[in-house]
Amino acid sequence: MKKSKNPHLGSSLDELLEEEGSLASSEALAAKRVLAWQIAQAMAEKNMTKKAMAEAMNTSRSSLDRLLDPDNLSITLSTMERAAEVIGKRLRILLVEG
Repeated sequence: MKKSKNPHLGSSLDELLEEEGSLASSEALAAKRVLAWQIAQAMAEKNMTKKAMAEAMNTSRSSLDRLLDPDNLSITLSTMERAAEVIGKRLRILLVEG
C-alpha cells in the first residue's frame, strides 16, 4: 500500500520568506527582538532603571527606548555594544553561510 503525500504540506516558512524576498529582514527583526528582550531581562535582574541604564551607556533615554523597542531596527552597532558592556555581556555578530 502506497502512502499518499499530504496535499496540505508545502514549503517551509524560510522558503516562503525567501521566495517573497523578506527572509533577511525577518531574520534581522527576530534578532533585534531577542536582543531587546535580553537587555530588558538583564536590566530587570540588576534592578536597573531606564534612566540609570541610559546614563551608564552615556546615551539618551530615547536612544535606549529605541534599543529596547523590539520592532525598531534603527539602532547602531555602538549602541548595542555599550548596552552589552553595561549589563556585563559582550556582543557577538556572525556571518553565516546563506
